[in-house]
Amino acid sequence: MSPREALVIAVQKGKDLIEVVPNANPPVCKIMDFGKFKYEIQKKEKLQKKHQHVSQLKELRFHPNTDTHDFDFKTKHAIRFLEEGDKVKATVIFKGREVAYKEQGEILLRELTEKLAMYSKVDQPPKMEGRYMIMIFTPDKTAKARVEKLKQEQEKAQAQS
Repeated sequence: MSPREALVIAVQKGKDLIEVVPNANPPVCKIMDFGKFKYEIQKKEKLQKKHQHVSQLKELRFHPNTDTHDFDFKTKHAIRFLEEGDKVKATVIFKGREVAYKEQGEILLRELTEKLAMYSKVDQPPKMEGRYMIMIFTPDKTAKARVEKLKQEQEKAQAQS
């Protein structure tokens, strides 16, 4: 129908004529209360915002002489962060004369890379910034699927035995 006819009907009902899809040919309109229409749009936007995950950068701090238990503990935290979809920044802090032993920091980060290979990709390789050696890991979505598949296979194997 023509826009004038639709507008007359809307006025008779005491409502507004709202253009819903302006790009369509012909444009699509609705007869409804404009306040209710704005409220529904706000509600949809709020729901979309709620389901959106903002990626954060989580930091793990190590020292060149970090013990194996502490290293394993922090690795578990890194895995959890990556599974939640956050990036992980691994920092090796060198105090005093420890800067002379950069190789230990590189070994530590290489070990961390091996342990996180199933869950992440290396976003930034090890790099020295003053007294800090920094490396950044990004969650790998294909790796997540592989890990889930491995877990299911392990559960099946346990169920069969």
